[in-house]
Amino acid sequence: MNTPPRKAVVAAAALLTLSLLSACAKDEAGASLELTSALPDSVPSGTELRLGDPQLQSVIQASGLDKELTDAGVTVEWANISGGPKSIQAFRADKLDCSAVADIPSLFAAWTGTATKIVFQAVTIDPLKFPIYQLGVAPGVSVTSLADLRGKKIAYSAGQAQGALVLRVLQKAGLSQKDVTLVELTSNGDSYVTALGSKAVDVAPIAAANVKIYNAKYPGATAINTGIRDDASTLYCLTKSVEDADKAAALKAYVAVRTKALLWANEHPDEYAKAYYQDVQGLNEADAKDVVATDGNKGVPATWDNAIKRLQETADLLATEQNHEKLDVNTLVDRRFEKVQAEAAGAQVVTGDAA
Repeated sequence: MNTPPRKAVVAAAALLTLSLLSACAKDEAGASLELTSALPDSVPSGTELRLGDPQLQSVIQASGLDKELTDAGVTVEWANISGGPKSIQAFRADKLDCSAVADIPSLFAAWTGTATKIVFQAVTIDPLKFPIYQLGVAPGVSVTSLADLRGKKIAYSAGQAQGALVLRVLQKAGLSQKDVTLVELTSNGDSYVTALGSKAVDVAPIAAANVKIYNAKYPGATAINTGIRDDASTLYCLTKSVEDADKAAALKAYVAVRTKALLWANEHPDEYAKAYYQDVQGLNEADAKDVVATDGNKGVPATWDNAIKRLQETADLLATEQNHEKLDVNTLVDRRFEKVQAEAAGAQVVTGDAA
């Protein structure tokens, strides 16, 4: 009987090890799912989603809806990540499956080579009455209308919703970038408020919920409304996560639970204020309730048509103003989740102009 050479035995063992590792990795990742295939209903036990969704995380836990995820077999690894820059960085490092953002990050992910899909759309029921942002004006600076922006220094972040809003405001005012000075400044926490207070900029889009605090902190500070709808709210995910059958099934369950949590917050404003703005953001009870009152109720649109139309308009504007390639935003949304949301919302889906 011939004995194989030692090198051949070692090589065969190495190939077997690699095969086993590859098989394990494939099992862990789950079967591949075509983006045109129906979302699976059954979640393999222990399927994990890595989610950067801190606001809805607090609501899901406060409402007890986290039990529905557990019962569905979904395990969530929560990450304190939201917003475009941090989420795209986490996507590139493969540390995150999905993150809560406005609509702009999905565009910049595409423009910078990171494939993502929007799987959740939310709207504000009365978007012009309850804007996400107002234009904060530095103390001593006179801006009472959009026309007054001419010649002003405006805080600007190209890859964030605030940056897109600035461009839309200029467009509405009949101004161009040449008529103002755009000051590159990433909006991170209170950075825009601090820039206004120190007069590093004259104008900056700041969260409407923070205007009261801004005015109190800096005597002479003011703010004006933009008159522009800015309520886009999405959950976007790595495309490869949506193409993973196990994760896609888990996401189907999560989107349904997230929808219910959004509607629960409308019906339980005090509990919502405590769960997120007090316990997570550290506001006192009065300020937390004030913030929730300025948020306005959120809803789930019966159809994503209007949201996609608005996203396309924004993409076209940014392509022109920031020299990006033209983009068909239909490639960035996974409309299989549209029905999941609508069914979870039931009779509370939003129709008409608000959608």
